Amino acid sequence: MMKLLRFLRPYRIPVAFVLILVLVQSLSDLYLPTLMSDIVDKGVVAGDTPYIWKIGGFMMLMALLGAACSVGASFLSAKAAGGFGKDLRSRVFSHVSRFSLNEFDKIGTASLITRTTNDITQVQQVLTMMMRVMVMAPMMCFGGIIMAMYKDVTLSLVIIAIVPILGLLIYAIVGRGIPLFRAMQTKLDKLNLVLRENLTGIRVIRSFNRIRHEQDRFNEANRDLTDTAVKVNRIMASLMPIMMLMMNIASVALVWFGGLRINSGHMEVGDLIAFIQYAFQIMFALMFASMMFVMIPRASASAVRINEVLGMLPDINDPASPKKSADAGVVEFDNVTFHYPGAEIPAVSNISFTASPGEITAIIGGTGSGKSTLINLIPRFYDLTDGSIRIGGVDVRELSQEQLRNRIGLVPQKSVLFTGTIAENIRYGKEDATDEEIRRAAEIAQASDFVSEMPEGFDSRIAQGGSNVSGGQKQRLSIARALVRKPSIYLFDDSFSALDFKTDARLREALRPATTEATVIIVAQRVSTVMDADRIIVLEDGKVAGIGTHRELLQSNAIYREIVTSQLSEEEIA
Repeated sequence: MMKLLRFLRPYRIPVAFVLILVLVQSLSDLYLPTLMSDIVDKGVVAGDTPYIWKIGGFMMLMALLGAACSVGASFLSAKAAGGFGKDLRSRVFSHVSRFSLNEFDKIGTASLITRTTNDITQVQQVLTMMMRVMVMAPMMCFGGIIMAMYKDVTLSLVIIAIVPILGLLIYAIVGRGIPLFRAMQTKLDKLNLVLRENLTGIRVIRSFNRIRHEQDRFNEANRDLTDTAVKVNRIMASLMPIMMLMMNIASVALVWFGGLRINSGHMEVGDLIAFIQYAFQIMFALMFASMMFVMIPRASASAVRINEVLGMLPDINDPASPKKSADAGVVEFDNVTFHYPGAEIPAVSNISFTASPGEITAIIGGTGSGKSTLINLIPRFYDLTDGSIRIGGVDVRELSQEQLRNRIGLVPQKSVLFTGTIAENIRYGKEDATDEEIRRAAEIAQASDFVSEMPEGFDSRIAQGGSNVSGGQKQRLSIARALVRKPSIYLFDDSFSALDFKTDARLREALRPATTEATVIIVAQRVSTVMDADRIIVLEDGKVAGIGTHRELLQSNAIYREIVTSQLSEEEIA
């Protein structure tokens, strides 16, 4: 947690005021029992009513001062902790946004969500209390002991004997709880993972009638988390009864020995009342400290997980001195080999080809042949293992990521739309796109027909994840988003799979004149999508099995001919 406290630096002044206010509150609370002792010994015993009113009024002022300090400290501590949480969430989100896909694979999306929300909230809540308790508890404890010793050194030995015992009990209980709190956060990750998979895959779950199976999975994860939570709470719940037991034992001992001290003339009644109040202040200070000890282990486990994210350095970084490529459109693969992290066999190996502006380069092959992997290497979602990918003669690793991706219009295999209007989703590719540019991109992507049929046209709302449009409509809007960008390189990763043959043909026909100055690389499963390409690359087990036009490959490449004959009839081939 100490590493995370650097995010409190912008709130140094509020934190300082919190500490000062808590200090003043603690001093006022410590002074009240002494005033009460004076009222009893000098006012009540002597029958001096004016003195009682005088000291009573002063006690009221001290109590009001303590209350005002308490309210101010609560307000400022909540404000500082809230700002800390806001800044830390922003920092984690900003850091995560720089991760490559490899880091996302390591931690997992569900765990990243938990760490950005639940874990930071845990630390924020503890910080709110800690700013007050870290001053108040030691001040009240040691200050109370000093004031008690000032009243009667002999009787204070009761308190001095009990405090170490309480400290050892708290240490033993918290020591058992810390590992369980860490386990709870891990199991919360598992629960979030199961829940996320269940909600995002609800269509598949229902279509295969696996609702009961998923319910069992969720119940198992839920039960596992609950059992750990019950176990740790049972341990922590024993803390309060033990504290109360020790307080009651201390109270009995103080009254017993205090009565003997009064009887022997070594102590007055008012001093005993003050002494008992100081004893309770010390005990309550320890109780507050014990509450912190209950919360700190869980927050500590959360802090470790947050620091793990902040300490994870992205595999892909910008070069110290980025270069600029002259001809941005030419894409060259030169003996490219790539292993996924932890994989023994390369996903692609020794891939070499050149894609030039004004041409359409298509990549086709069986499932797992490495088609999408090649697409992901161009914008540096992953860094290749060997070889080089050059854009305009410059290795992509020598370009800044922003510069590289500004030149690329990517349509991913899984179309992703964001909450907002259709126009906002298309404008995602180019923030300053005009309405005319948006309409033009939608026309080329064959999206204008269904958009015009919507009640509000381009101002129609898209639900979360694009759940209120079909798969083909999502693909066309994703294509329009890439087209409005007008990049020098278009990457279509199986982006026509949800389109019918008629729409596919119309889209490709409209796409060619719109991309005459750009390099177009298309990954597809359908032969009909790639047969008009200027260059077709056939992949087999991550290697190039052939390069050529449709007619050339049909005559010379057995793998391509097998793909074609599996999809087209003899008449269509002819």
